Amino acid sequence: MQAITPVLALFQVGSDSHLMSLSTVDLVIIALYFVAVIGIGFYLKRYTKTGEDFFLAGREMTAWIAGLSFLAANLGSLELMGWAASSYQYGILAAHWYWIGAIPAMLFLGLVMMPFYYISKTHSVPGYLKLRFGEPARALSAISFGLMTVLMSGINMFAMAKVMNVVLGWDMDISIWVSSVTVAAYVFLGGLLSAIFNEVLQFVLIWLGALLIAIIGLIEAGGWNGVVARIHQNFPGQDYTHMWRTLGSFSDNPMGINWVGVVFGLGAVISMGYWTTDFLVVQRVISAKDLRSAKMAPIIGAGFKMMVPLIVILPGLLGLAVLPFKLVPENMLTPGAHSYNDVLPLMLARYCGPGLLGLGVTALIAGFMSGMAGNVSAFATVWTYDIYRAMIRKNATDSHYVAMGRWCTVIGVAVSVGTSYLVRHSPSIMDYVQELFSFFIAPLFGTVLLGMMWKRATSAGGFWGLAAGTGTAIALWQWVRVDPSAIQYVAFSPHAKDMAVNMFRALWAWVACVSVTVLVSLVTKPRRAEELVGLVYGYTKIPSEGDMPLYQRPIFWAGVVGVVFVILNIIFW
Repeated sequence: MQAITPVLALFQVGSDSHLMSLSTVDLVIIALYFVAVIGIGFYLKRYTKTGEDFFLAGREMTAWIAGLSFLAANLGSLELMGWAASSYQYGILAAHWYWIGAIPAMLFLGLVMMPFYYISKTHSVPGYLKLRFGEPARALSAISFGLMTVLMSGINMFAMAKVMNVVLGWDMDISIWVSSVTVAAYVFLGGLLSAIFNEVLQFVLIWLGALLIAIIGLIEAGGWNGVVARIHQNFPGQDYTHMWRTLGSFSDNPMGINWVGVVFGLGAVISMGYWTTDFLVVQRVISAKDLRSAKMAPIIGAGFKMMVPLIVILPGLLGLAVLPFKLVPENMLTPGAHSYNDVLPLMLARYCGPGLLGLGVTALIAGFMSGMAGNVSAFATVWTYDIYRAMIRKNATDSHYVAMGRWCTVIGVAVSVGTSYLVRHSPSIMDYVQELFSFFIAPLFGTVLLGMMWKRATSAGGFWGLAAGTGTAIALWQWVRVDPSAIQYVAFSPHAKDMAVNMFRALWAWVACVSVTVLVSLVTKPRRAEELVGLVYGYTKIPSEGDMPLYQRPIFWAGVVGVVFVILNIIFW
């Protein structure tokens, strides 16, 4: 607690002044981390000789390694800084993105969708769409996904630069380039295998560093009840501390959303789409050594996911409770002020002195680099297999594709540097991320779901449905930009904030995708039944789990996670 007092004085200065400086111990901790991740890349390079090794880690990961990597690939800057900012902006409503917006989808992936991905041995989600719908659908999804990954990687770079700028006073451009060069090096060397091992290392560091803020902050505020009391005192008339109680009306909560947007826009579309079709996370599960491990990995990840709000949502709530000034949207930032995106580094500076600051900064760096590495490795895979090999050079050697994958990581990182500057035009990091998801993830989920579950879906239906869903999302986004009053039609309320609009836009995109897919499929010729084996439910033989005891079956542990999920929602109702 001694670190709090001297830092408070610095909180009154402009944003150009840094809050703390690094001691020798802090610098050593950070330097050791950079040496470790590069060393892992060099060590694992010897194990990545083939395309299967480089892009899918040789399919030899255990359920626990794949599960932790599955979660760690999502536990980057988007989680640490983005949701801390969103919880300051919207209160505990941000926790919906961890529970209703994650757990059901992760369990659905493990129990229902993983058998299709794993049995078909596809290298990517666009690869599955080629098998199910043909080359046009694969090409459209691959291009969309490649664009999304470099945009998402840019967000990680922006977030890391924010921390260095706010906490340490480092130039944002230098911070972006240091992180990008390091990620490019270890993914270039070791591919997905290197990314996975670094993600597990980063997962541990993130928890060790980020827990410091949660623990010390709760002590200062007087426990959870103290946090709630302080927030009500600082922000009278607005409920930041209940998850479901305020969702009966658009005007009763700081997000301007109701339960329809949360349950259907988030839970049924954005969440299902992200966790089941975003290859950044699915790629980690496909790397599992067998089907049971592939099914267990998302379930293990879901168990840990329910605890993540402790380190990403709580810091934002603590900011509402203890910071002596109010933060503003990123796109309204003025000299001397701090934005929503600054809340996590501000809390880090508030609570961490020499040594602890080094651990905390290292944890954040680990998170940013984990997110960048995940996006870059996924981009390299999709570019190499679904764009380059499919459209440019079809019959090259395996070693040629590995070389292309390596150099593609460098190109992906370079493009991501440019996209990192786009984040400044949005109120907060997560508003921007969910905006991207409404364009790319929501319609893709409709296409994949119908492809797996409906044998009548045709190739033309899959392509035109995906195109219609993406086009609808872009059109609605542009409509609101041109005419802000259109929010009341897109999100059903003039009170809707950016995040609420994103959820309803995603729902509209999904409805458009599914509707067009169904209509076009009904007037076009379906594929023969024998062509759908291994691709559609009902035509695919799922391997039996034999006489395995109940407690070892994935469905048993999915049930355990589901019960805990319900209890948490009741507690924080």
